[in-house]
Amino acid sequence: MIRGLLALSVMAVLAMTGARAESDVRHTVLSFADLAGWEDDDHSVALEVFKSTCRDMRTPDWAALCALAKDQLNARTFFELFFRPVLIEDGTPALFTGYFEPELNGSRSQTGRFRHPLYRLPPEVKDGAWFSRADIEGQGLLAGRGLEIAWVENPVDVFFLQVQGSGRIRLTDGSVIRVGYAGANGHEYRSIGQELVRRGIFEAHQVSAQVIRKWVNSNPVAGQDLLRHNPSFVFFREVRKVPPHLGPLGAMNRSVTEMRTVAVDPAYVPLGAPVWLEKGGRNVLRRLMIAQDTGSAIKGAQRADIFFGTGAEAGRSAGRVRDPGRMVVLLPIEQAYARAEGLDQ
Repeated sequence: MIRGLLALSVMAVLAMTGARAESDVRHTVLSFADLAGWEDDDHSVALEVFKSTCRDMRTPDWAALCALAKDQLNARTFFELFFRPVLIEDGTPALFTGYFEPELNGSRSQTGRFRHPLYRLPPEVKDGAWFSRADIEGQGLLAGRGLEIAWVENPVDVFFLQVQGSGRIRLTDGSVIRVGYAGANGHEYRSIGQELVRRGIFEAHQVSAQVIRKWVNSNPVAGQDLLRHNPSFVFFREVRKVPPHLGPLGAMNRSVTEMRTVAVDPAYVPLGAPVWLEKGGRNVLRRLMIAQDTGSAIKGAQRADIFFGTGAEAGRSAGRVRDPGRMVVLLPIEQAYARAEGLDQ
């Protein structure tokens, strides 16, 4: 979640999440022959996505590879020649989920139909914890301060937009604005889907975004309480410089790409790195993607969130994904072997 989608430095992530000690993390260098389906992918698409953000990777090894990528004619050869696949494991099984960019109906002003605001970041919200979601909503801490960007129809839309981290709002005059992540209140994300299971309302396999939406709408009072179980609250900014045909901005402040961008935990995976996904489940996926995003719920060496695109259909596809598999990171050759030998810790 660009997803959500919260841009955090590696050190901040380590401090906030208590990531596993380095001694618990295992790096294994593989060969490209070990990657199931590698030869069948369209590597040229992945290379174009890699080039869209690699210029923001500042270390010498990545900068050199980015420069070489500009003139590559054979994408598969480029990846096989200059990278090595590294399996990074922290003892937790792989879990793949999906995220998307919502498109909602809304208004620049509050109306009888559009009553639920998207807020800008208040100036007093700095690093560290601010008030919780329950405090913000229950006490009306932001009301009447002119921080509203737009108003939408449903509180669940606001909640899921905060989880995704960005979205498009189709206004009553037919125009469209795009909003992106501006900051958060500093509280840890809590899953309301898991809370529904804990309360005995649904079994784990029954929970999806659509099920949550329907339940909250059918139970307004209990639904509000459920949404406030997650104390995290996200603030937005209006994004004006991204063309409509491009995806929303990810953690690298560049547009993400449908079915080629993955959100990862940067405590384990460098942002901008190519990542080979072997996702199981109903719709098996074998694809080279680029780690261009992060998310408040994306924690761990084998945890990833796949960007499915914009709109309702993308949302339905993303909401069905909760699958096992394996994620392998492509690292510059020297860095790959240094990690495997414990020299890059």
